[in-house]
Amino acid sequence: MSHNPTNPALNNINNQLSLDSIYEKDRQPVSESRKLLRALAGEALNTPPIWIMRQAGRYLPEYRETRRQAGTFLELCLTPELATEVTLQPIRRFDFDAAILFSDILVIPHALGQKVSYEEGHGPTLSPLPDLSALDLTGIDGVLSPVYETVRRVRAVLPPEKALIGFCGAPWTVATYMIAGAGSIDQLQARSLSLADPDRFQALVDLLVEASAGYLARQAEAGADVLKIFDSWAGTLDDQGFERWCIQPTRRIVDRLRSRGVKSPIIGFPRGASARLRAFAAETRVDALAIDWMTPLSIARDLVPPPVTLQGNLDPLRLVVGGDALEQGIDAILAAMKGRAHIFNLGHGITPDTPIAHVERLVKRVRGKRA
Repeated sequence: MSHNPTNPALNNINNQLSLDSIYEKDRQPVSESRKLLRALAGEALNTPPIWIMRQAGRYLPEYRETRRQAGTFLELCLTPELATEVTLQPIRRFDFDAAILFSDILVIPHALGQKVSYEEGHGPTLSPLPDLSALDLTGIDGVLSPVYETVRRVRAVLPPEKALIGFCGAPWTVATYMIAGAGSIDQLQARSLSLADPDRFQALVDLLVEASAGYLARQAEAGADVLKIFDSWAGTLDDQGFERWCIQPTRRIVDRLRSRGVKSPIIGFPRGASARLRAFAAETRVDALAIDWMTPLSIARDLVPPPVTLQGNLDPLRLVVGGDALEQGIDAILAAMKGRAHIFNLGHGITPDTPIAHVERLVKRVRGKRA
């Protein structure tokens, strides 16, 4: 897909990309510089860095306006001017400690040649998975070059004290969409194929490992300071499946990145891993683990010793409800992580019905400014 430089959504964006004039009065002091990277290096900070998953999204009116003018969702992801603007919107509004690249985990199957479309309110739809020989690994960088350009643009204008996070979907999670053609609750089709024809499923995972490792490496080369691997459906696997389809592919991606000289810290998010967090951290060698809200941080802290940093894990519903429920959730997490390298985040993505005022309150409370 090519982007359209004459898109009307671009008319007012180029003048907004530099944050200097907007941001000058709110710049953090030098001592606060690169808080996210310090936490990922194992430093236990008195005030943890904060960003939130899906922080650029439908709960923001400025995002909805850009999305409306962009055309299709994929066009939004693959138009650098627009994707840069959306990536920066939550930084301008909330002063988070990191920006995360605006993209989608399904740009990989799109780049491999499987048709991906998005219908507003219904999630992604993928064409039937073709024979694996029809998926083209060699052309992926050409299709995804707009993503790398977005990374370069964001890093060029993002305040230097702010980290930029690049990401991909983990092979298991991306494979579930490729096989089912859409999202599902129990991942029945992917799980069935992995059990009935493990060799074919392994071939698909192998392809996704290579595609994902190269994709992340190019993001790092373009300026991403941190990389994250989202395995949103890891919790649907049994123990054997978790080892083969979650741990091993992630470990291979990490190994390929390190062998290519990529030094960016890597955050793993095996959602639903629960007691298997220890094995995941030890075997994949990620630098940090994002914890879902269903796993108590006190348990995660016991399961995963330093130097692995923990990220999370506020229930997104507390952010929607606000009030005492929000503040109690925040305070409990800060207390549980005292003295441990920690990144404050949600236990999954922010939902579209989240009030902006609650996000503002979240940031203030995490930073010690009581509302």
